[in-house]
Order: sequence, then structure tokens, then C-alpha cells
Amino acid sequence: MELDPDTLLFWLKKLVAVLALPPVLPLLPIVLGLLVLRRRPRLGLALAWGGVALNLLLILPPSVGWLVAQVEYPHMLDRTRLREAQAIVVLGAGKRTHAPEFGGETVNRLALERLRYAAALARETRLPVLVSGGAPAGDTPEASLMEALLRDEYGLPPRWVETASRDTRENARFSAVHLQAAGVGRILLVTHAMHMERARAEFEAAGLDVIPAPTAWLGGGDTPGDAQALPLAPSQNTAYAAWFALHELFGQLAYRWSR
Repeated sequence: MELDPDTLLFWLKKLVAVLALPPVLPLLPIVLGLLVLRRRPRLGLALAWGGVALNLLLILPPSVGWLVAQVEYPHMLDRTRLREAQAIVVLGAGKRTHAPEFGGETVNRLALERLRYAAALARETRLPVLVSGGAPAGDTPEASLMEALLRDEYGLPPRWVETASRDTRENARFSAVHLQAAGVGRILLVTHAMHMERARAEFEAAGLDVIPAPTAWLGGGDTPGDAQALPLAPSQNTAYAAWFALHELFGQLAYRWSR
């Protein structure tokens, strides 16, 4: 793996994300509070209890539900626009590097959720599919694993395989090169509802007209009759929803600042 400036910046962002997101985020004020407790008892206690309070906010359903609602795209695919689309784009979401039951590597569960919905749309619309996802660590690109899964398990080989991107912005820019060369200007964009706002903004900035096709809501959205998707009690699911929401919130802010 070459450590060029762009690669170094990519891994620096990953490091910052580890510190700025749960489970590390609420631990930082607790640790800092304990370190200063002997010299500054009031400050130390305030920091430590503040970290405990932050941790509770990041697992309790009411606060997590509010956070998710600020970020998650609430609408289902507008099916009246299906005929307008010229292609389906599905974004990678990571992979399982240790999957011996599949012979080595495979996509992770998040990518599988996106691929399943993209396959259903592809069967319904007969549109060509583009899969997007690179290899930041220099190993097998995510898009190659996505291509193999769509081909071997769904019988739907993608037309385009974009393997160079390392993040959502590059997903959009590099995918646009393939699509625009083929005369495609309007796409069905498949990603998680939590990720849709950021992904949509980047693909539109790359010159494509986006019809959002979100999947896997963690909140209830605004569809009539939908139940709130979060559990009623704190759990690993509420903790994960808070992590995903904060990840997207920080991602949106970072992309706005770097335009």
C-alpha cells in the first residue's frame, strides 16, 4: 500500500473517526476526568459524570431516535420515477476479510443489504448496474466482491465495476466517469437510508441526477403506518444506530467544509 498524501489523509480521517464516535467518544471525558480528579476534584467529577451521561444518551431509545431522525433519509423510493432511471448504482459498505465458509473474503452485512435491494430493483427494471467500492488497504476491492455476489448468487452481473474509490465522494466522482461515458445521466442510487443524504449530495455534485432508493431504515421514517424501528429498551441496536447517525452527521459536516 502506497502512503501518498491522499492515502495518509484517508487513514487520518479514520483515526479521527475512531476518537469522535462511540464507543470511544464517551470514554474520553471519563478518562480525562479520572486523570484530573486528584488535582481538580470538581472538574474531574464533572467530566467523568458527563461521559457517563453522554454514554446514556447514545444508547437510550428516545435520544437515539431523535438523533437518527436528524440524519436518516425518511422517504421510500418514488416508484413513479422508476422509468426515468437509466442505471442502478449500489455503493459498497465494507467487507468480511475472514469468511472461510465463502472461501476467503466476502461483503459485510451492510453491503449485502444494499446489494439485495439493488438486485430486486434490477430484476424489476432491467436496468444495468454499477457497483462501487475500492480497496483502501490495497487488497481485494469491495466492488469486485460485490460483482461476484451479484453474478453468482443473483444471476445479475453488473455492467460497471468501479474499484478505485475509498469514500463516498470518490464513489460519486469515479462512478460518474463510467456512467457519463455511457451516456447515463439519471440513476437509482442504492444505499442505506442513513447514508442517503450524503451520498445523494455527492452524486449530484458529480453531475448526475439522483433518484434515491434507500434501504434498511434504523428509524421509522415518515411513511404512514411504519413502526419505529428502534427497540424500546437500550441495546446493541440502539448503540449501533447512534454510532451510524453520528458517523453520517460528522461525514456531512466534513464534506460541506471541504467543498
